[in-house]
Amino acid sequence: MPTYEYECAQCADHFEKFQSIKAAPLKKCPQCGGRVRRLIGTGAGLLFRGSGFYSTDYRSENYKQGAKADTKPAAAQTAPGKPAEKKTAKADKAKTS
Repeated sequence: MPTYEYECAQCADHFEKFQSIKAAPLKKCPQCGGRVRRLIGTGAGLLFRGSGFYSTDYRSENYKQGAKADTKPAAAQTAPGKPAEKKTAKADKAKTS
């Protein structure tokens, strides 16, 4: 259930009320009986701390090992069956021209 903030028009008292979403807004100030209005609040921030909040928390050991293998330097990674590209002086010169 949310906490709503109210302000009294007569005594300028600010107070909070823990109410159901379906409950009607309050109309009277608990201190002076004056008219109150419900204020728009910013809400509470969500904090995700600890384990269990990230998609990587529940990965299998096989997946984690595969991910580590994928972080090898680019020179070591080549597609299966495809030879690594060789740089030549001609190719470099053609790119700069």
